[in-house]
Amino acid sequence: MTIYWFDVVGLLGVALTLLAYLALQARRMKGDGFLYPLLNLIGAAAILASLIYDEHTNISAFVIESAWIVISLYGMYKAGTESFMPKKPPTATP
Repeated sequence: MTIYWFDVVGLLGVALTLLAYLALQARRMKGDGFLYPLLNLIGAAAILASLIYDEHTNISAFVIESAWIVISLYGMYKAGTESFMPKKPPTATP
């Protein structure tokens, strides 16, 4: 079995995505922060790159990784815009 450079890139993307998910489940990372979607974006892009360079591209994997990138971009956008919004002061309860 021959392992090409794009296989290594794809495996690194898988490892990064899984490590981000593990950190989320272990409460080491916040899911609504900027880092989690960033790591998912990088991981999905690496996996997608490996799929593009492989001559036998799996269309299902291509679609899911493309969607993962779009969703990660949305998460990064939300994290960025929410971090600049002013916090509401707590309301006093009688």
